[in-house]
Amino acid sequence: MSILEPSKLLDKELYSRQLYVLDPPAMQRIQEAKVLLLGLQGLGAEVAKNLVLMGVGSLTLHDPHPTCWSDLAAQFLLSERDLERSRAQASKELLAQFNEAVQVSVYAGDITEVLLQDFQVVVMTASTLEEQLKVSTWCHKHRICFLVADTRGLVGQLFCDFGENFIIEDPTEADPATAAIQHISQGSPGILTLRSKTGTCCFSDGDLVTFSGIEGMVELNGCDPRPIRVQKDGSLEIGDTTTFSHYLHGGTVTKVKRTKTVNHKSLDTALLQPHVVARNPHRVHCLHQAFRALHQFQDLHGRLPQPWDPVDAEAVVCLARALGPLKGTDEEPLGEPLDEALVRIVALSSAGSLSPMAAILGAVAAQHVVKAISRKFMPLEQWLYFDALDCLPEEADLLPSPEDCIPRGCRYDGQIAVFGDAFQKKLSHQRYLLQVGAGAIGCELLKGFALVGLGTRGNGSVTVTDMDHIERSNLSRQFLFRPRDIGRPKAEVAAAAAQHLNPDLRVTAFTHPLHAATEDVFGDHFFSHVDGVAAALDSFQARHYVATRCTHYLKPLLEAGTEGTQGSATVFVPHVTEGYKGPESAKDDTYPICTVRHFPSTAEHTLQWARDEFEGLFRLPAETISGCLQPHVSLADVDGPQKLALLQPVLGVLKARAQTWEDCVVWARGHWQLRFHSSIIQLLKSFPPDKETHLLFVLAAANLYAQMHGLPGCRDQIALKALLKSLPQPDPQLLAPGPGPEPLTGLQEVLGVWREHPLNPLVFNKDDDSNFHVDFVAVAATLRSQNYGILPVTRDQSKRIVGQIIPAIATTTAAVAGLVGLELYKVVGGPRPLGAFRHSQLYLDENCFIRCVPPAPATQTFRHLKWTCWDRLKVSAGQPERNLQWLLAHLQEQHGLNVRMLLHGQALLYSAGWSLAKQAQCLPLRVTELVRRATGLAPNPLLQVLVLELSCEGEEEDTAFPPLHLEL
Repeated sequence: MSILEPSKLLDKELYSRQLYVLDPPAMQRIQEAKVLLLGLQGLGAEVAKNLVLMGVGSLTLHDPHPTCWSDLAAQFLLSERDLERSRAQASKELLAQFNEAVQVSVYAGDITEVLLQDFQVVVMTASTLEEQLKVSTWCHKHRICFLVADTRGLVGQLFCDFGENFIIEDPTEADPATAAIQHISQGSPGILTLRSKTGTCCFSDGDLVTFSGIEGMVELNGCDPRPIRVQKDGSLEIGDTTTFSHYLHGGTVTKVKRTKTVNHKSLDTALLQPHVVARNPHRVHCLHQAFRALHQFQDLHGRLPQPWDPVDAEAVVCLARALGPLKGTDEEPLGEPLDEALVRIVALSSAGSLSPMAAILGAVAAQHVVKAISRKFMPLEQWLYFDALDCLPEEADLLPSPEDCIPRGCRYDGQIAVFGDAFQKKLSHQRYLLQVGAGAIGCELLKGFALVGLGTRGNGSVTVTDMDHIERSNLSRQFLFRPRDIGRPKAEVAAAAAQHLNPDLRVTAFTHPLHAATEDVFGDHFFSHVDGVAAALDSFQARHYVATRCTHYLKPLLEAGTEGTQGSATVFVPHVTEGYKGPESAKDDTYPICTVRHFPSTAEHTLQWARDEFEGLFRLPAETISGCLQPHVSLADVDGPQKLALLQPVLGVLKARAQTWEDCVVWARGHWQLRFHSSIIQLLKSFPPDKETHLLFVLAAANLYAQMHGLPGCRDQIALKALLKSLPQPDPQLLAPGPGPEPLTGLQEVLGVWREHPLNPLVFNKDDDSNFHVDFVAVAATLRSQNYGILPVTRDQSKRIVGQIIPAIATTTAAVAGLVGLELYKVVGGPRPLGAFRHSQLYLDENCFIRCVPPAPATQTFRHLKWTCWDRLKVSAGQPERNLQWLLAHLQEQHGLNVRMLLHGQALLYSAGWSLAKQAQCLPLRVTELVRRATGLAPNPLLQVLVLELSCEGEEEDTAFPPLHLEL
């Protein structure tokens, strides 16, 4: 590989999250690629944004057409001041700010065959079929990857042609399957037994596998890939092992990812023979014919059909009806009847331009550009059709009229053409909360809110909350931020940037999130002025809390999340869909202490051990000493066991103060000896002391030890190697930690050393690659893995696992935000049946898009009562004096409930099991007084509703009664 210009060197900090999806070789290809983008309406702007954020080498824009009002509904790079300016030229100014490493240019001349040969990928949007066919022919001839992307109202189309014999080097995002080896027999064939039966499902007959970390039968380590056969008992036949050494123990078998080859047809052929993979191919074929008919209508009339004009729509239906039948893969006509109603509704809404549709199709198109450049992940089998016609009302009399969709000469004309002006006014008066809304998805949602005109008039508003500050790694996905914003609050910067996209947006930023500690801010009064909530949270605990608040206040919740190329968008509507059912917290990823310390079997075990080592060496001892040096701490009052507990993390780590860099190296060399030599002598036989891994361990440990002591470190590995050779071998007896016979005396001696020289406890920070934190954990885990015959992971993988980093790319983020935007249309549009809403899952690496109707809320019953998670028992403020006795009688009379227990949160207010004397004391008290006595706190005076939980006599074990809302 040739040496890159300095500007093209891979910026691992900027692309840190993206690199976990697209590896360095793929990113190298992306940074060297040249892409031509034709068409800069809303869809083109989305493609351009995603490619610039992801770091494509150069992007050339071509769109000489003047900006018009209808562009602004989906084209966020343009504004009112750009009207009549060239779309491409006006778009470049903002686009170039997203990533300074990307060369963004504008080409204003004619598109010629010679011009195209300078690019690896050509993308066309907002183009005529005649233009598409011409450019497609040239691209196919010269093996230039070619894409067409288009949206017509609530329907989108994507076509890709990567040419013939295009090789996909890495078809899926998933890591290669691996499994631990239990035993390998000598024979023909050799039989490999897996340590866990669950590993069997990862392998199939004919798979190719490699081996590593095997002791004994070392001939298999690093051998060429071997084919396998899976036996009935789950063991694997791996070929002839007769002449190999006897297997001892350990090792890992890894499935090799195979390349795949695709053969694409040019557009002129694929147009008449569309090969699609879809759940409903007939609907897709009808959409295909609808797009062809729309192209013909545009050729005939020089325009698209007028919004909701029945005459124009019928003309499109006639054109579609007159098209010849499509052909299958066997060249035979498909013979499917045309769904004229579907074509008609497509035509009626085809003049519109919608931000959510542009976001979705733009994300998929940009991902395919990346697939073409990087050769990672499978492309489409040429065609994709996406329709969101479920956003329209099912009842014909609720559809917009032509008069309501006439252009107004405003930035929302493209949206008004689909939903009408009355709906636009409704959007403008909405009040929405965007929770933790200035991250990657949040930035996309804010852009969408600004473009659709949410919260722009009257009492309408958008509130965005986020407690985080901007980091450099955010800039590859969060396009509202610039390098100058690093360190500033995300919420404030994002709010200002969104307002720049649409000056009418009424947005307020909060730098503290929605959780139990901020209910004085986000309480009854706040939620009484909110129409809905959109959430983009990265923890189950936060999601569960926000969902609980939405259920409590009966507010719709739009929720989205991503991980790599996978994304989801879900909608929860009071009394229509089920409530959020995600876990309250992530699954417990901690491991038993004995496993981590003595019996590790996975890379995760070794990383947990290394992370514990970091804490035990570089944070806890320093914090222990700092705590003991506090004026209020008296060791004379500490008993023996406590003294021992204080002393153990200190002695053996901080027996003496390091004065020089050499002292730090001596300590690090000794700790390596203690952990990886004295403990397991075999290590030295397999891995000699001058092995690079061992040197890196000493380098990282010595630098961290120096940081803790306030000393300068050193990165010079050559100098370190020379220093290590000059040092005497450490005495193992002096390395062994131990509290000594007198814990208090030993601790006092240590404190005496450090009283004048405070230590610096090191708090683990995964985001600074220069601080040696991740280096130490990664290399310590690697050494631990070598000790136990476990396949180690790379430094980048170690950083992701230990830092709990979620892989992320701009395309998935944009797509899920678009899917949320579609559900927003439905929620704002008014009462809709369950069948109108969609939960969505997407897998961009595999081109899998799943949209399904969410479940209805489950109904519970108790005697004559029926309720769902959205229901509650209410006691209005107009009721008479409401002491406990009255409340119990009211519940019995109104609902037939004999209350057994009454709680407020975790506080027990009443129990039928109490003594009669205790009940007599409580029954006359007002419920608010009971709460004060049980919790020690009076209810917040701003609280409008007191929420109580109850259990009743005769209930089943799994009965969860609706909450009791006592209005104050």
